Amino acid sequence: MAEDFMPLDGWDHVELWVGNAKQSAFFYEHAMGFTRTAYAGPETGVRDRASYVLEQGDVRFVVTSALREEHEITKHHARHGDGVRDIALTVPDATQAYREAVSRGARSVMEPRRDEDEFGTVERAAIATYGDTIHTFVDRSDYGGPFLPGYVSASENGHADPGVGLLNIDHIVGNVELGRMNHWVEFYERVFGMTNILHFGDDQIQTEYSALMSKVMSDGSGKVKFPINEPAEGKRKSQIEEYVEFYGGAGAQHIALASTDIVGTVEALKERGFLFLDTPDSYYEEAPGRVGEIAEEWPVLQEHKILVDRDEDGYLLQIFTKTAQDRPTVFFEVIERHGATTFGEGNFKALFEAIEREQALRGNL
Repeated sequence: MAEDFMPLDGWDHVELWVGNAKQSAFFYEHAMGFTRTAYAGPETGVRDRASYVLEQGDVRFVVTSALREEHEITKHHARHGDGVRDIALTVPDATQAYREAVSRGARSVMEPRRDEDEFGTVERAAIATYGDTIHTFVDRSDYGGPFLPGYVSASENGHADPGVGLLNIDHIVGNVELGRMNHWVEFYERVFGMTNILHFGDDQIQTEYSALMSKVMSDGSGKVKFPINEPAEGKRKSQIEEYVEFYGGAGAQHIALASTDIVGTVEALKERGFLFLDTPDSYYEEAPGRVGEIAEEWPVLQEHKILVDRDEDGYLLQIFTKTAQDRPTVFFEVIERHGATTFGEGNFKALFEAIEREQALRGNL
């Protein structure tokens, strides 16, 4: 067994750079059931930005806005709109992870640094990946504070939400430009030692109008999974092309969040006003025969438009939200796995047709 030169302990956090972090934090709290746990901004000595840390289960989001016009966050937001800047990964040694990555050709964004306060020390370093997205390596094994030095606990002024049953990040999908999928697949193989565990060609992922290709990269433990999508030639503009056009380049398309009770989670999200993609009732006429026996009631799944798929290891349930901002870019997936290790390829056609209906409404198909 080859030594793992890039051991990953899991997802540390996802930071979104947004136009108005205060209002975005309110959205994630009230629409998705997150609890605000930490804050950094002018009141804590940070002069140029405001950041809110939101947690639910093992999911940690950070939403950050700039406070000045000439700031890089302002420029990022002007180009991309609200979007994922940093997919941060917990590692046993941030300096070592950084050195391994850079020695294998990754571009440095932040050299290793140690930040200290009364709660201990955090070590971080960062590299670039597709588009303007970065990966920060975080070693917080010697830290007991609210998030990072410079942040203060915010739980006393936020409301502790019971949540909607979101437990952890299952995977994060990146959309890249036409012809760039294999470049980034090779990047994750070389820099992270990841393996390509699944490949979907445009013959598998297509509708009447558009197609895409996708490869799924995974670390050795299977904790961190990065599907990478690129558009394929089709009659009309694919959802990936629409994303790349409106995002201003490659970026994170959706964040899949795991639940052990997807029906309860979806009901709670809908009560809070969250909108999901629609699935025609005809899907539920063929799905039971394709998927076989499951523990859930089909009429309940049909009522909530939850998709089901089976692979050789088991089955999964999944549903996709509409985009979380005005630009047709970032959205979320809720997924419940019952042994299945794949990504619902049996649902791709239904999902894409649902996305294309939204595209048509926007005039972008």
